[in-house]
Amino acid sequence: MAHKAGMEVSMAVSEVVALTDTDVVAAYPITPQTHIVEHLAELVANGELDAEFIPVESEHSAMSACLGSAAAGARTFTATAGQGLELMHEVLYVASSMRLPIVMTVANRALSAPLSVWGDHSDVMAVRDTGWIQIFTENGQEVIDNVICAFRIAEDRRVLLPVMVHLDGFNLSHMIEPLLFPEHGEVKDFLPPNNYPLPLDPRRPVAMGDFGPPVIYTEAKWAQEVNLQKSYDVILEVWQKFADKFGRKYNPVETYHGDARTLLYITGSFSETAMTAVDSMRKAGQDIGLVRLRLWRPFPFKEFRKAVKDAELLITVDRAISFGGPPPIASEIKAAIYNEPKKPKVVSFVGGLGGRDIHVDGFETIVQRGIEIARKGSQNEYEIFGVRE
Repeated sequence: MAHKAGMEVSMAVSEVVALTDTDVVAAYPITPQTHIVEHLAELVANGELDAEFIPVESEHSAMSACLGSAAAGARTFTATAGQGLELMHEVLYVASSMRLPIVMTVANRALSAPLSVWGDHSDVMAVRDTGWIQIFTENGQEVIDNVICAFRIAEDRRVLLPVMVHLDGFNLSHMIEPLLFPEHGEVKDFLPPNNYPLPLDPRRPVAMGDFGPPVIYTEAKWAQEVNLQKSYDVILEVWQKFADKFGRKYNPVETYHGDARTLLYITGSFSETAMTAVDSMRKAGQDIGLVRLRLWRPFPFKEFRKAVKDAELLITVDRAISFGGPPPIASEIKAAIYNEPKKPKVVSFVGGLGGRDIHVDGFETIVQRGIEIARKGSQNEYEIFGVRE
């Protein structure tokens, strides 16, 4: 039977990782992720988690150590944020191309310079093409639920891919929330033992991550892409089985008053603030709803198209800049619906950079400005909300 606890979300991540019987944690502390691995180190030191904790000298080394432990067949976890994720960047591609089922939580943080420890989605967008399955969360319960699901997805023999679970730095990582924790036995029932099919073993030598000349490189990358796309059905299956067991259901695309003619798009913890703005505007008679992605990679094309097909206007808010081009999520949304015979007009905003809040009235302002831009037919690629010029 699940039990309730009030806990900082970062520490809740550590507690739920312990419930999964993780074998190896390799990590380096970085704000705002530090509490996750700090508490995991305590759990290992106190004997509450029977695992190897590898304190490394950098995030590059953390992910490199994870490669080795996952390749040996150990259930493997790490966590990072912002600049730490970027220091891992080179090794992230290796984890996915070698099909190693590593799970990592990312406490999303703005990238330097200027130096910022506060949250936005710059780090997420910088690693979107690394071949990892990526899941967004918006509150603490969603984080711990999806960490459990991430291990089952990653280790499924039909998948064997690493998974990132994204939680907004500070806005979510450092919040104390009431949470439902499953019992250890319930997690064991839901999460089968890791049975990696080709573990490194000195008695049966194998080569992994070999040199790939031009004659095979394209085929290797295409095989990786096919595998990532095929993981989609397994993700849906795992989320459904989680719902059957624990009563909480997750979907690749989720809506709030999704039948509205105007839809607001925002991802992560800001979604809940945006829902409050939607409620306020609907009380005032506006036909407004909200749509958000739960699954970032693989991108849920079919479900997203279905979710927005009856809308007339889609107002997107990215929390990252793609310098010299359109905002990253907005550009993918536009590409996803480009060939659809019936599609909404898309108006793009960037906001919430470097930890700057967008309050309820801010989302209301964004919607009104989006409607105005759509009516006037502005040619601007996007606007930055709240910028001081």
